[in-house]
Amino acid sequence: MKAMSNDKPQGVCASELASIVGEENAICLWENIELSQQKRIQQAIASGNSPSCIVYPRNQEQLAAVITTAHANNWRVLPCGSGSKLSWGGLAKSIDVVVSTERINQLIEHAVGDLTVTVEAGMKFSDLQALLAKSRQFLALDPTAPESATIGGIVATGDTGSLRQRYGSVRDQLLGITFVRADGEIAKAGGRVVKNVAGYDLMKLLTGSYGTLGFISQLTFRLYPLAEASGTVVLTGKAEAVSQAADILRGSALTPVQADLLSNKLVSSLGLGEGLGLIARFQSISESVKEQSNRVLEVGQKLGLNGAIFADGDEANLWQRLQERIHTTATESVISCKIGVLPTAAVEILTQVELGLIHISSGLGLLQLESKNQVLKIRDELCSVGSNRTQANKGFLTILSAPVAVKEQIDVWGYTGNALPLMRRIKEQFDSKNILSPGRFVGGI
Repeated sequence: MKAMSNDKPQGVCASELASIVGEENAICLWENIELSQQKRIQQAIASGNSPSCIVYPRNQEQLAAVITTAHANNWRVLPCGSGSKLSWGGLAKSIDVVVSTERINQLIEHAVGDLTVTVEAGMKFSDLQALLAKSRQFLALDPTAPESATIGGIVATGDTGSLRQRYGSVRDQLLGITFVRADGEIAKAGGRVVKNVAGYDLMKLLTGSYGTLGFISQLTFRLYPLAEASGTVVLTGKAEAVSQAADILRGSALTPVQADLLSNKLVSSLGLGEGLGLIARFQSISESVKEQSNRVLEVGQKLGLNGAIFADGDEANLWQRLQERIHTTATESVISCKIGVLPTAAVEILTQVELGLIHISSGLGLLQLESKNQVLKIRDELCSVGSNRTQANKGFLTILSAPVAVKEQIDVWGYTGNALPLMRRIKEQFDSKNILSPGRFVGGI
């Protein structure tokens, strides 16, 4: 049997944790875990290492007790929710125990009048949206795998999606957070109201930290009312014309809630035509949606682009297919990457890849690449896109998911900034024993 990092066998680990979580099905030894789940976990850890078990606490107090025990025994912990994004980020090292918040999934408070909601980290994003829809409200995120993704996992990976065009990032919508520290103590920051200035802004620090600083257990978000009407415009054609359309849209008074540039193959695979694409979604009162959609269509016509407007079921189907296509890889060898680039250079990058999507305002997006050499090539180009090569660090390319062998050969994060010493000091303050997701973050943190 596999030995724990403190030389305790699996059985001892499982028995100690079982006394905390109680129920028989709340802990599962590695050899008893379903093969599909084993595979997801193995995508998150360095090869040659398997954890002893996975634990499912049912509430925040059990979670804190589990982490307290792990801290006392120097067990390395891999936090997760449903596991939909476990393949993202760096490879965790020498993991002893996987701890899931999947069963810590209750709605704590929905303040309809204040447009805020407080939920436990394990609640599924789709379940939360269904609850909020009953009050004609929604959480303005469109994460990867919305049906299975948990709220805690979305925050831990900073997974916003195209809606950041109008509503900002996860950090912009997070009002309060509760998390379990590496020593098992429960800590809080922020609150349950929109105008809140209490305490340190730990929400921004923990967002996108991949579980390396603390184990998120509860979250409070601002909400938005559902719009009366929605419509989507798609323009397709030559790269230069699509780039001009994006420039015009960025500089206009139009207010799309989502606006993305699409690569050639993404456009054709969705049956939208040929060439690059620009997709823009408007949500407001019906008159505004129609007016803004028609104005984008007119811009496209003047530039010689093909255009179409999608509404109702056709629109919902289009965005669902787009989400599935950009996040689903054809083979296990495909490397999924997050890109950040100057918005004006987005078209230049998209002409070099088969499948890619970049938001027109933030320059953030997703690419599917075929090899590590292509990753390194585009990373190099991101420092020299445009006309002035002396302006370094114009962008970044981070690997989200890839075969373990690829992640072991090249730097997943590709970070070239100067903040690594500061990041290491923060990690030391939050997790001095380095037991939470060791190795998953920038610089092997």
